[in-house]
Amino acid sequence: MRIERFISEMARAGFDGAIVSPGANFYYLTGFNLHETGERPTLLVINSDGDYHLLAPAMYRNQISNFPVTFWSDGENPYHKLSWIFGELRLSEGKLLVENTMRADWLINILRLGNGRFELQPLSQVIRELRMRKDGKELKLMEHAARAVDRVFDEILSWDLLGMSERELALRIELRIRELSDGLSFDPIVASGENAANPHHEPGDRKLRKGDMVILDYGARWKGYCSDITRTIAIGRPDESLIEIYETVKEAQERAFRTVREGIPAREVDSAVRETIGKAGYGEYFPHRTGHGLGLEVHEEPYIGPDGEVILGEGMTFTIEPGIYVPGLGGVRIEDDVAVIDGRGKRLTRSNRELVVL
Repeated sequence: MRIERFISEMARAGFDGAIVSPGANFYYLTGFNLHETGERPTLLVINSDGDYHLLAPAMYRNQISNFPVTFWSDGENPYHKLSWIFGELRLSEGKLLVENTMRADWLINILRLGNGRFELQPLSQVIRELRMRKDGKELKLMEHAARAVDRVFDEILSWDLLGMSERELALRIELRIRELSDGLSFDPIVASGENAANPHHEPGDRKLRKGDMVILDYGARWKGYCSDITRTIAIGRPDESLIEIYETVKEAQERAFRTVREGIPAREVDSAVRETIGKAGYGEYFPHRTGHGLGLEVHEEPYIGPDGEVILGEGMTFTIEPGIYVPGLGGVRIEDDVAVIDGRGKRLTRSNRELVVL
């Protein structure tokens, strides 16, 4: 079980326990996907001896089974029950890992229960090592999410895009993702013409025109796992300088992909992109890292940037997404999801990477 592997890593790192609130780590360890717990404390408490217990609002009674749990109802003080759980797990003091994104009011009340006897550290420093390496089941779920976004791209190419607004296209993409998967991994980006010079442009009312380069960046979820793809297409033949930019980005992405192998630092993949784009004279127009890890979250370890110290290993999954963005002209980004399998890179997203002119 994942929780048993986590306990082993936690104990090896010298921690006495962990407190995990709902989110990706909670789902990874328990398999429970509890949405919108809101202000109601929901906490998984684990000790280094191998015991664990969940505190949860009574409204989730029908969703949680075959797991040690104490429920609390509105009107009760959940921290009284949390104190009891600490006692049962022999966690009255010591070094505890806590969820990086835990609500501040929950954290404050935990500190009060500890009365100065707890030393708290971020959970990510231990669990990141487990989550970075995907097993075969996880990779299959990610491949399913990747197939969904590939299919959406194929369908986009059949739509009548000329005159459509960025916002309308983003909504149509969102609808198809929801029909083909469990939902979005993030809000779609549609950036056309001069707006494509903004890497994270928010879709607006600008209508797609002839000569536009259009960046399409979107992702799907399947059973908790994310995909993330970017393709750049042209509406009619674009300016020759944009075609040159496109070919530069495509070359940079391919070179980075071919660099991926087990045992190298993540920064070497980033270097392959920067060398290609810099040699073409566009270095100042590539303002972000080459990629980011992908899994239960759309942005997680390992990060593929100039400071990427993580050594790539079997089962690691991440994006490769170089881009060039020239103010007043436009931009290009090409992104694929990549996994390290059998020591080399394997693309999970497989849509056409050649320039498509509609």
